[in-house]
Parts: sequence; C-alpha cells; structure tokens
Amino acid sequence: MAARKKAAGKPRKGNRQAWKDLGTHYKKIQDKHLRDLFAKDPKRGTRFATEVLGLYFDYSKNRITDETVKLLIRLAGESGLRERIDAMFRGEKINITENRAVLHVALRAPRNASIVVDGENVVPKVHAVLDRMTSFANRLRSGEWKGHTGKRIRNVINIGIGGSDLGPVMAYEALKYYSDRSITFRFVSNVDGTDFAEAVRDLDTSETLFIISSKTFTTLETMTNAQTARAWLLAGLGGDEKAIAKHFVAVSTNAAEVTKFGIDTANMFEFWDWVGGRYSMCSAIGLSTMVAIGPDNFRAMLSGFHQMDEHFRTAPFEKNLPVLMGLIAIWYNDFFGAQTVAVLPYEQYLKRFPAYLQQLTMESNGKHVTLDGKPVAHDTGQVYWGEPGTNGQHSFYQLIHQGTRLIPCDFIAFSKPLHALGRHHDILIANVCAQAEALAFGKTAEQVEDEGTPDWLIPHRVFEGNRPSNTILVERLTPEALGKLVALY
Repeated sequence: MAARKKAAGKPRKGNRQAWKDLGTHYKKIQDKHLRDLFAKDPKRGTRFATEVLGLYFDYSKNRITDETVKLLIRLAGESGLRERIDAMFRGEKINITENRAVLHVALRAPRNASIVVDGENVVPKVHAVLDRMTSFANRLRSGEWKGHTGKRIRNVINIGIGGSDLGPVMAYEALKYYSDRSITFRFVSNVDGTDFAEAVRDLDTSETLFIISSKTFTTLETMTNAQTARAWLLAGLGGDEKAIAKHFVAVSTNAAEVTKFGIDTANMFEFWDWVGGRYSMCSAIGLSTMVAIGPDNFRAMLSGFHQMDEHFRTAPFEKNLPVLMGLIAIWYNDFFGAQTVAVLPYEQYLKRFPAYLQQLTMESNGKHVTLDGKPVAHDTGQVYWGEPGTNGQHSFYQLIHQGTRLIPCDFIAFSKPLHALGRHHDILIANVCAQAEALAFGKTAEQVEDEGTPDWLIPHRVFEGNRPSNTILVERLTPEALGKLVALY
C-alpha cells in the first residue's frame, strides 16, 4: 500500500491499540496456510460458521484465527461502531456533510415502529406511500388503469440513473421468477440515446407507461430521457397533451416540476432526503419492482430487509453477519492489501447483483478523509465486481486461483432451485463447493505429480491455494431472501 502522510487530529483507527495489535498479529500469521489451519483445528469449519435468519454464513476459509476475530471485534468497539449503529437507528444526523439522518432502515420498518427525525415519527409517512404504491400497482396489474386510448398498459419503463436505476434493475432480474409476465419491464438510465431507442423500438405507445424516478426532477440524464419519452409518446398518440397523465407517473419530491412536465401529482410518489440513492430500492424508487412482483411479494422483501436490520442492530458483534463481513473486509483491505472483492452468485437470477453492490459499497466507502476532514492514512474501500457462477469459472477464475493478486471471494448459493431441471442444480452446487475448497487448499506439486503430470508441466498445474472466501448459503431465492441479502451488504 502506498504510504500516505498522516494528519494530526483525534485518534483514527491507525492509532488505536486494537489496530496496532492487529498489525503485530498480521506479521505472525500472514504466511499461515489454510491447509495448516484446518489440519490443526478439525472443528474449524463449524466454529467459523453461523446461521442467522435462514442464511448460513461460512467464513472458515479466511486467513483468520480466533485471535484475529477477537482483535477485529476489539477494533469495532474502539471505533465506536455500536454507538454509531444506535445513532443511525435513532435518526440522528450521522451524515455530517449534508446534515441528514441515514434512515433506509425506516423504509422497511413495520407500521407500529417509531423512528424519529426532527421530532417526528417518519414511519407513518413511509407506510402512507407504500399504501399508495400498493393501490397503483394493483390497478395497473389488474388492468383497471388504462392508457389514453383505453387500452391496457402492457409495458412499463423505469427511467432513472444511479440508485434510481440499479436497485430496480437488480430487483427485477433477481425476482423475475415472481413477476407478472403479461407486462414487459424495461429500464433506461444512460443518456446515450441508444438506451432509450432500444427500450421502445418494438413497443406500442398506447400500451406503455413510464415511471420517471428523480428526487429533484432535474437530474440531467433522467430528464433528458424523460423528455425524449414524452416526445415519443405524443408522436404516437397524435400530440394530445392529456395523454401524458395516463402514461407517466413520477417518483420525486418536486411537485412543481412534476406538474410542469404534465404528470398528475396524484400519481407522484414521494421519498425523503434521509434516503440515500444507493439505499432507495425499498422506497417509492421500488415502484417498478412492486408492479412487477406484486405488493405482497414486495412487502415480503421489505420484511427480509427489516429482519436483517434488527439482527444488525441487536446481535453481538461476534455473531453479527454484517459486522463480521465488514471486519473481514478491513482485514484483507488494510493488512493484506487486497484491493478487490469478487461477488460470485451461483444463481442466474442474481446476474445484476454484483453491479448493484458496486454502487452500494463503492459510493459509500469511496472516501479519502475522515469524519473530521483529515486525510485517511489507509486504503478505504475495495472494488466490488463479479459474475454468476458457473460463467465466471470459464472467464476470470484462473486469475483468482493462480494469479499473483489476492482476491477475496463471496460465494452465494441456494440449496433449492427455482427451476428443478434434471441434474442442473446438483452440478451448480457441486461447483460452488469445489471452487471454495480449491481456492482454500490449492494443489501442491506433489499432488500434481501423483496425477502423472510430466515434470516440465508440473509448475503450470500447481495452484497455491490460501485464497480466502466466504460462502453464504440460503434455502431458496425468494423476495424475503433477497431483502436479507441486500441488507446484509
């Protein structure tokens, strides 16, 4: 890691005792191999694993010991993590640069919860919007909502960018199994005209509805695409401005701009400044998701989010899945110098999950100063990337197994398939287990030689192992399970 000049000021993690102790500890165990750690501790595979809310989390294949975990948890304590968690859930304005609360957790709180911001319980407002979303989704799905010519809406296009696009796209793809296949769903985000042109090229204007997702209703890319959508629709419907109200709805807080566009504010769905864009898929930004999978499934997803929120809020750190994953990431990022994390879902429906996590994690952790504005003395944030298994195995796994970079991996798998086709799922699960094992244990020169490999070829067939990974195993990909997974990250 490149050295950085340390700034004066109040103690940061590099000055904390647990951090110093972790540095000493790292020097002692940095060369220990997972083969040896497992050989010396036959129960390691069960001790470094925990099951929470139906998620089985195996972190035994990490280059850690009991002492590592103990020191990492001490670091969390010395850093005031518990106090920060409590402050977030209390609605305190922990986003200091914008003087805002950070309350995505309020979006999935039950009706009887109380989360106070500036003296007001925001939960009733959240559920009022959810109820309006539910009414709209039911009307559209049933065919009660008609377009300008009286035809049923059969195409829904979400126009947004960033958190107003990535969350809905990911959720639609992840939960497509549960979606209404009589309605076509598409997503436009790029200001490149190709994105819009391809989204509408085969659609009937009289059967198409646009969801314009922009908090301010001024975002350049989103409003450029929205104006193009407006022109496309009017061209197809004879130029009647009254058609706009039947074919456009808004997710926004700017009633004046929404009205100016021609959208009835009765069809404007609100969210709040205490919702960061990358955390907004549980808000009205998820309107396209609710229309696709139905209100009951959407609320099941919210329940999954809330269950993980409560686990995060209440569980001791040694059993707290989000905390453990965060601490392990710090261990590799700041001590081993690992700069990326590969997220490898062995589930085709999660093909957009790594892309969603890129914004979720990298926009959150892409910082170079501390809370008090001082330069950070250590690397912050890893690059998240990945593809579904088994596709990735025939693409980039070679580098993870045999390359010179250390790339920690998160494997995500489901024990029961949504499509039980012959041997497909057995092969899929066998692959995820084999990949985690091969990364951890590798293959020695002796093992390669015993396979009858010629001497000259042996170095090319050896892979070192000692490559860390987590495995997250869930029974089935459901809306509730997706909520838990997203909240976990």
